[in-house]
Amino acid sequence: MTELLDAVGDKSPIDGDDTKPAPAGPPTSAPLDELIANPRNPRDDLGDLSELESIVKIQLQPALVVTRTAYLGLYPDDESKLGAARWVVINGCRRLAAARHYGRADLEFVVKDEVAASRVILLGAAITENVARQGFDVIEEARAIESMVAECGSAEIAARELDRSEGWVSQRRALLKLAPELQAALRRGDLAVRVARTLAKVPLEAQVEKWLASRDKPKGDSVERKPKDRGPADPSQIAKALKKFGAEPDTLAEAITDYLDTDQLRKLVDSLTATLPPAPE
Repeated sequence: MTELLDAVGDKSPIDGDDTKPAPAGPPTSAPLDELIANPRNPRDDLGDLSELESIVKIQLQPALVVTRTAYLGLYPDDESKLGAARWVVINGCRRLAAARHYGRADLEFVVKDEVAASRVILLGAAITENVARQGFDVIEEARAIESMVAECGSAEIAARELDRSEGWVSQRRALLKLAPELQAALRRGDLAVRVARTLAKVPLEAQVEKWLASRDKPKGDSVERKPKDRGPADPSQIAKALKKFGAEPDTLAEAITDYLDTDQLRKLVDSLTATLPPAPE
């Protein structure tokens, strides 16, 4: 997956016009009405675009697109969703939305039709970008990973395509076993992810009752602490927690626990233990 995303696409015809190849290599640009966001983007809510307002003056990173022809080769039923667009944005949907919102006339991009070599590759590219970004809704992430497993045929293959462990994939998918009330609480930030994972193992009809019972326990006995984040930790949150380690060591522990699966946590503990100096006698 990493090698593919680092590659530069071959020239590909646009809308069947073999005399007009798509540019490859250095970034190019096109008017916004020739671009459309990936209809299969796993992220429905693009979040707050205010941090991208500067795109009106300068676009720091080009988007990644595939040609209309390449996309429709995978999803021919989506033709009506593309309208007259010649390019489908796979990575950079927020940049496209920000450009439209703040009045930029065009968008810079690179063409990589290899990303549309298969549905697995295209979906994996979209998921990888979103998982690395803060604010990706935890249930949207779980649904996207479930779609990836369906496309791949197994959790093992999906984990390999996403460069993640099977445990990580399993933990995310487990959130879809939660009752609708608990999924809503998780998305609002009222339910901690680590608690949600435990509740997902409880029979569906008993999940809400068990959660409410845990919340009604005396504060000292409660198994749930108020969540600080609205979803699983990402690398940027871990970095912020590391800066606060001196004053809030538990924050770092929580962020790492949310980000890593059980096997990865064990490996981390083993590595840290191996590097510790001998205790003073």
